[in-house]
Amino acid sequence: MPAPDTGTGPTGPGQSTVPGPRAGWSAPPNSGQWGSPTGSAPAGPWGPGGWAPTDPTPEQPSRAEPPFAGGPAGQPGAGQVPPVGQPTTPAAYPGGQPVSGPAYPGGQPVSGPAYPGQPAGWPVPAAGRDRPRRLPVVALGLAVVLALVAGVQAYQLHRLDDRLAATDRRLAEARRADGTRLDGLDQRAEALEKQAGAAFNPEAVASAVLPSVFRVRAGQFTGTAFAIGKPAAGGGTTLLTNFHVVEAVFDGGGRKVFLERTDQRFEATIVKVDKAKDIAQLRTTAKFTGLVAAGTPVKSGQQIVVVGAPLGLQDSVTTGVVSAFRKDEDGSGPVIQFDAPINPGNSGGPVINGSKEVVGIATAKARDAEGIGLAVPIRTACDTFKLC
Repeated sequence: MPAPDTGTGPTGPGQSTVPGPRAGWSAPPNSGQWGSPTGSAPAGPWGPGGWAPTDPTPEQPSRAEPPFAGGPAGQPGAGQVPPVGQPTTPAAYPGGQPVSGPAYPGGQPVSGPAYPGQPAGWPVPAAGRDRPRRLPVVALGLAVVLALVAGVQAYQLHRLDDRLAATDRRLAEARRADGTRLDGLDQRAEALEKQAGAAFNPEAVASAVLPSVFRVRAGQFTGTAFAIGKPAAGGGTTLLTNFHVVEAVFDGGGRKVFLERTDQRFEATIVKVDKAKDIAQLRTTAKFTGLVAAGTPVKSGQQIVVVGAPLGLQDSVTTGVVSAFRKDEDGSGPVIQFDAPINPGNSGGPVINGSKEVVGIATAKARDAEGIGLAVPIRTACDTFKLC
């Protein structure tokens, strides 16, 4: 504890003795930082611009200081004043700054300390006060931007839909055009097929019918026979020929004849005959492909193929045209006149049109003439024997 000052001061009733200045210490000049102008010296520790005594607040007590004479430690005695020019904190600051800060002229500012050039206690605007006003504006701007983006996207989608619809229409038109072209090609192909079918091809006709045509040996006579229609109910194959080919066997009471093709021989039976129309029906147990009978009558100028075994020569083929269709004049029935060459042994052979259908059965040729052959219409044989 420092010794009490022995200096004297004014005394009187109700006044206490004021201690004198501490020897060897003087207050530094004020730099103007705490309210005094820069460069002006204070009049004294308690004069204008000097330090005001700092009383500790309940929230921030002052440091403990050495007790003054007559008072407890850390607190001046009752009725005493701190020594002139001596700070209340134990450590002396070079700049004379107190612990709890200086007193500001005009009182403590609301939001912060007073700055140089600004009056003490000038109200400072609170930070963030304008933010609530800016939020609606920002939100409105974002809403406008989003609306514009949505509108642009909707417009682009609409244009894309239009383009897709236009593409679909073009594809549909292209498909319709392709379908029209394909239909036209199909019609042309059918027409060409009909033309090709109508075109006469003796080679194709002969190769199609030869496996169904046979040489017939009936006793001492030979002729031709051919398979016709579908197989019989009891199996085997039905054939047609002329009656005069099997006449000798049939009149002799026999019914057996033989079918010959290349090196093969098959037995056949005479089933029915019609002497007036010169036709006969045969049956064999062997299975052969039957030829198809034509559904329409022949016409003059129609090309034909005649297949038979003239003079016993198997698989002979001649061609010609239908010269005329002769009606029944002597009760024997109508006949087909053609110009394809035939000879003995062709009797009973098929007369074939360009569609590989049987139109007649070759029967005879004119004596002492060339190019005049006769055939029984196939429809006559089918109606007579209930075939085809």
